[in-house]
Amino acid sequence: MEYWNHIYEHFNPVAFSFFGLPVHWYGMMYVLALLAALYGAKWYVRRDRVPVDTLTLDNYFIWVEIGVILGARLGYILFYDPDTAYYLTHPWQIFNPFKNGEFVGIRGMSYHGAVIGFFIASALFSKRHHIHFGQLMDIVAVAVPIGYVFGRIGNFLNQELIGRVTDVPWGIYVGGALRHPSQLYEAVLEGIVVFAVIWLYRNHRRFRGELILLYGFAYGAMRFTAEFWRAPDPQLGFICCGWMTMGQLLSSLMMAAAVLLWPLFYAGAKKRRGR
Repeated sequence: MEYWNHIYEHFNPVAFSFFGLPVHWYGMMYVLALLAALYGAKWYVRRDRVPVDTLTLDNYFIWVEIGVILGARLGYILFYDPDTAYYLTHPWQIFNPFKNGEFVGIRGMSYHGAVIGFFIASALFSKRHHIHFGQLMDIVAVAVPIGYVFGRIGNFLNQELIGRVTDVPWGIYVGGALRHPSQLYEAVLEGIVVFAVIWLYRNHRRFRGELILLYGFAYGAMRFTAEFWRAPDPQLGFICCGWMTMGQLLSSLMMAAAVLLWPLFYAGAKKRRGR
């Protein structure tokens, strides 16, 4: 257990160098996350005989990747970054991987910003290719949690989004303090648990798009819970009541949106079936 407690002292977040540029385990995990989500979607479509062909899924995921990357980066700048004004007045710096002439990569991504970018990209793809938006969303609801496991493991390997100080025996030392490995808690809660909930419910779905609403509520609940073990963003701290983090606020809004939209979408589906 002692080796585990000090694992960051024995682990290099850089996997290897490619033409002098460092390749981080974090980046590799995110590539695995995207591939897991894509092939998870294809597996689900084949298994449950969803009427969407694999070529369409390939094209859709290209659109989604662009939307997610743009949304995640812009979301971080708007919600979390203390230099928001600088980036808004110097937009060409948003995706600049160099700092003071040194390659540092593109750091700072927001999950909730990624969600916004994802929905915009999905809506545009649905309209352009004449595919029911709800049908696309149900595929995503099943596939995304699978990829999310790898994403959170990537955060852990990159030694970021660290947990709160603790005295549990499985904690890990970060900067001399024993902390919760909260990224791994999130991998389980936001990835495995959310996937299990959606997978078990999918055969009880009453209308197209219901699974993405369930995902929004389930993810929001799991993220809200996991934030109690995750250290608040240092540039923000607790934003309300001495305990609420920005992640919990955004997750609460996510759950509220799912609850409000659920009866509206259900009523709309019933109305269309009654025609």
